[in-house]
Amino acid sequence: MSDVKFILREPLLDPSQRVIGFQLSWQNNVKAAELDSDELSALMSFVANELNDEEKGFLLGDSVIFLEAVPGLLQAEGLRQLSPKNTVLIFSKRYFADEVSIAAIKELRALGFGICLKNADISALERSFFSLITHFEVQLDASNLGAQAKMYAALKQSNVQMIARNVGNWQDFDACAALGLSSFVGKLHLTPRPNIAQKGLNTTQTTILQLMEMIRKNADIQQLETVVKRDAALAYKLLRYINSAGFGLRTEVQSLKHAVTILGYSPLYRWLSLLLATASTSGNSPVLLETAIVRGRFAEILGQPFMSKSDAENLFVAGMFSLLDRLLGIPMEEVLSTIQLPEPVVEALVSRSGLYGPFLALAEACELNSMLVSSIAETLKVSPVDVNKAHLSALVWAKNISAAV
Repeated sequence: MSDVKFILREPLLDPSQRVIGFQLSWQNNVKAAELDSDELSALMSFVANELNDEEKGFLLGDSVIFLEAVPGLLQAEGLRQLSPKNTVLIFSKRYFADEVSIAAIKELRALGFGICLKNADISALERSFFSLITHFEVQLDASNLGAQAKMYAALKQSNVQMIARNVGNWQDFDACAALGLSSFVGKLHLTPRPNIAQKGLNTTQTTILQLMEMIRKNADIQQLETVVKRDAALAYKLLRYINSAGFGLRTEVQSLKHAVTILGYSPLYRWLSLLLATASTSGNSPVLLETAIVRGRFAEILGQPFMSKSDAENLFVAGMFSLLDRLLGIPMEEVLSTIQLPEPVVEALVSRSGLYGPFLALAEACELNSMLVSSIAETLKVSPVDVNKAHLSALVWAKNISAAV
């Protein structure tokens, strides 16, 4: 693998805005006419190594990974390491033009891989292709939704899933959702929906912020327990979290005071920042929440070799808070006025500066097709391999932690 390649992820959303998968590719600002087979094979190998475990299997649960492919990759080592049922290989229509390529695609289907066809006119598609593919990329034409709706309704009988590509605004996403299409959304999920009224803080979020402020001031555990007890749902989530498999405790914790004692102040603060985001009622919160969790964990992993444990945990909080304004539906200035955060966290959130800023900026850049990734990583003296490992590790962590908050 080239030492200048960084992984880019693009979320795939279902009509309810839940993240059901990702396309993983190499950062690249140049649209190549021909895909580089060696680079595609290297990406497959890296993804397979990081997202599969000999005992646990595929580490992203029921999520689906989409990867660009060419028929010549059939014998690639990386391909054989992937989880077929969780992998969809994207082929351009031109690879369906000869018998050798079609035979390779048939073999991939027989192995259990999903096959996504792109760059094809669905209205002129040969019916024989529908037995070879599981997904079809469509380009939304907002001016002719009626005709498209009829076409997609007919095609649903073939069990081929229609996926929209290059959905550039929320109006187009809603049109796709109305047609029952899942959508690759690029960076759209980071853009607030227009004309959405500000929601502000709900009761649970207010309690969480109170607890975070108390922890910052080293309040007595008895005082923390008293506040937690006021919110039955919050108390339940705390006990569920402390008793989750991730902690590996031999005996069940039933006392809130015991739970707070075991967690400690710093991990409790970190967990509350997670919970603050999950308590959002924002209409586009599922994808934003997952992005915030990945971003926080990604930044934390990147910073761990360079700073203390408490500073790395603050990096996680900075990552989570970087999307809190959109999750809560209020300006960042108002978010920052609700709680006193450490100055380096504020600097990172406001200007991506200070001790934490560059790590947060690097995590953000990996969500976009941005060449800034390379320059920021070089400044921080973080290798592409370490950035990519942190990226995929954060995806896995976010998938697992979401069930415990």
